[in-house]
Amino acid sequence: MAPAREVTVLAAGGTIAMSGEGGATPALDAAGLVAAVPALAGLPGLRARSLGGWPGVHLTPADALAIARAAAAEAAGGRGVVLTHGTDTLEETAVLCHLLHGADAPIVVTGASRPASAAGADGPANLLDAVRAAGDAATTGLGVLVAFAGELHAALAVRKSDSVSPRAFTSPRSGPLGRVSEHCVEVWGMTARRPPLPVAQLDARVEIVAAGLGSDGGLIEAALAAGTDGLVAVLLGAGHAPPPFLAACRAAATRVPVVACVRPESGRMLRETYGFEGAERDVRAAGLMPAPALSPAAARILLMACLGAGYSRVATAAAFAPSDP
Repeated sequence: MAPAREVTVLAAGGTIAMSGEGGATPALDAAGLVAAVPALAGLPGLRARSLGGWPGVHLTPADALAIARAAAAEAAGGRGVVLTHGTDTLEETAVLCHLLHGADAPIVVTGASRPASAAGADGPANLLDAVRAAGDAATTGLGVLVAFAGELHAALAVRKSDSVSPRAFTSPRSGPLGRVSEHCVEVWGMTARRPPLPVAQLDARVEIVAAGLGSDGGLIEAALAAGTDGLVAVLLGAGHAPPPFLAACRAAATRVPVVACVRPESGRMLRETYGFEGAERDVRAAGLMPAPALSPAAARILLMACLGAGYSRVATAAAFAPSDP
């Protein structure tokens, strides 16, 4: 069956493009990635373009913004987009693409856990699945997806849950919303879309500070002293914090926006179950923006994007509201 739309592969580096024994390094550009997948040969209208060859940890926020803008612009022209990317920071760029993307054609982000030179390299299979998903009518209107190990995940839901497994990405709260098997792209879920966020720059300094047993909030105070523009506080359980940590969050929220995530990957923030000091009632009264449905990495990118769009505190809170079911 012919694809519903033509596809562009945008290559931005990562393990999928690396090769070498005893220390893989960047080696393949977009054309090389496509050439390594025989099933893509002769696919009508397939294009490939290199954006860069970054290892995931080398990307700067400015790099990620440029990549996301390129992907969104390509999709705005009606073409399906496949973005190959380093898995270490794939979550962040996928979220950024989600925030900038407003077209019906999908952006499908993929990568690899094993270099191209490794036995059992997973990059070619992931790339083939991503191209098939990007060109299929079933993904119309789904926004930004992550294709990995035969599964399709929503950008806001996905997390890298295994450092080395070919099945590196999962969606702990919702599970995958589809899969690719042979030539079949199957979708059984939907993703929440929002109007594109007008991000002018991505240069705000936002730090993630996690609570743990006995946390006293000293790291929050240090981040404020260092000039942070916003904070993501990772709370315990169903939205709980040691009282000194919460006191530091409350004080910080009078100066900068503070988003509250939770440590459990499939958790949520309660509202009125507990009444001890530092429980969810106190957290919700502390001036924080609850976002328990987001990973800390996703929450950080969303807050950086809101600050980069010049959003007010009220507009920023509204952007996070859908993440507090």
